[in-house]
Amino acid sequence: MAHHQLLLLATSVLAFIAFTSGHGFQIEEATIDAIHSGFKNGSLTSTALVQFYLDRIARLNPVLHAVIEVNPDALRQAKRADAERCSCSHCCSGLHGIPVLLKDNIATRDRLNTTAGSFALLGSVVRRDAGVVRRLRRAGAIILGKANMEEWANFRNLEGLHAWSARGGQGRNPYVLSADPCGSSTGSAIAAAANMAAVTIGTETDGSILCPASLNSVVGIKPTLGLTSRAGVIPISPRQDTVGPICRTMSDAVRVLDAIVGYDSHDALATKKASRYIPEGGYMQFLRPDGLKGKRIGIPNGFFNNPNGTVQNLVFRQHLDMMRKHGAILIENINIANLSVILDVLNNGEQIALPAEFKLSLDAYLSDLSYSPVRSLADIIAFNNAHPIEERLKEFGQLIFLVAETTTGIGGPERTAILELKKLSAYGLEKLMKDQKLDAIVTPNDSASSVLAIGGMPGITVPAGYGKLGVPFGICFGGLKGYEPRLIEIAYAFEQATQVRKIPTFSP
Repeated sequence: MAHHQLLLLATSVLAFIAFTSGHGFQIEEATIDAIHSGFKNGSLTSTALVQFYLDRIARLNPVLHAVIEVNPDALRQAKRADAERCSCSHCCSGLHGIPVLLKDNIATRDRLNTTAGSFALLGSVVRRDAGVVRRLRRAGAIILGKANMEEWANFRNLEGLHAWSARGGQGRNPYVLSADPCGSSTGSAIAAAANMAAVTIGTETDGSILCPASLNSVVGIKPTLGLTSRAGVIPISPRQDTVGPICRTMSDAVRVLDAIVGYDSHDALATKKASRYIPEGGYMQFLRPDGLKGKRIGIPNGFFNNPNGTVQNLVFRQHLDMMRKHGAILIENINIANLSVILDVLNNGEQIALPAEFKLSLDAYLSDLSYSPVRSLADIIAFNNAHPIEERLKEFGQLIFLVAETTTGIGGPERTAILELKKLSAYGLEKLMKDQKLDAIVTPNDSASSVLAIGGMPGITVPAGYGKLGVPFGICFGGLKGYEPRLIEIAYAFEQATQVRKIPTFSP
């Protein structure tokens, strides 16, 4: 889009925000705790909250393309929450009455579509809510709508879809409209950053929460594999897929995490195995301002590579110094074994294992739908061929789909690749953390996403700064499976000490 068009869009967005600010309860940037305070003192209702977000989506979405569709029943759910609050003394807690925006690959058994951004699945009907959606509803959350995403979670071609989907259009970074908002949880991060929802949910196979959260100046939690159910989520790989919150603050993200973790019979193997990591009393107890004190944090070589004199280089040095002053023990000049192999996603084995896993998992998901216009990966390929304009087939192609379709299950090459990925993780980050007795590693943005992905390990990204042109960047704390408590302590203490996040500027 031409620069002058972006300038006009930015001007109209800022005019709208100025017009809607300062009326009653300040919803923009409001945390879940602040919203509950508004509920309690009568200055806010769920109905007014949902209406604010619906109005904001209607005005901002033509620019940002963060939301694919809004829930036609959201206001009805909000009115019900308000009525429950009048007769329920403990309803002003958790996620009760809080609007949540879901990535468009997370199934809901309601009037919303679940399409992974593609027209191929438009009109499909799921048998049940996704596991995390059932938990959200149980916690009293209001499903606001579905967020845009890189179509098929960016697993259609090798080059990527650059924050685009056929149904949702081109996602835009709310800080600098011409900057990359990343993906594949594109809309979830944009919407959280631009105050188009109270909180949002994303998914990650490799970088899809950590990257957009970093580049849109929000918090993203990529949980340990199986800590949150993947049932009802349009899949890529059961070995790497996970579901997590994307929010403006650590406290909001952790509150959402508390609501969505736990065993699910529809994802029994992974959730049962990971349920042992869930701490008694939940995760909110680890929001400690002194959470950096005594933590051994590794700074592995190969990640902080910003040239001297850049804003990023200066800011990251300042952050590391701050962490030392707050009692963290930083371990420098350490190496993750075979890091160059791990980060080479085209040759580390992922592109052998993932296509086969994708075809098996996707066909299983499609076969479980009550109704669907497509029933297999082959059907989706045929749909794209029949709709080349809508699906931008000439520009993006569907190479990964075509490769995946040729696979015939998990055979010898796939098993070998999966075993190699396990070895790379075991003798890489897992060994390093155990040998050095680390609580976490720290890296910029999502640069370590593949390191965490192949081992099913967690990561939390927090806003770290803004580049010369105002584009956000983040800092990521990663650790071993089940290390969420210590990662939360570190990330929350970092957030509280730095207070980096600022509202979007909508620059062209």
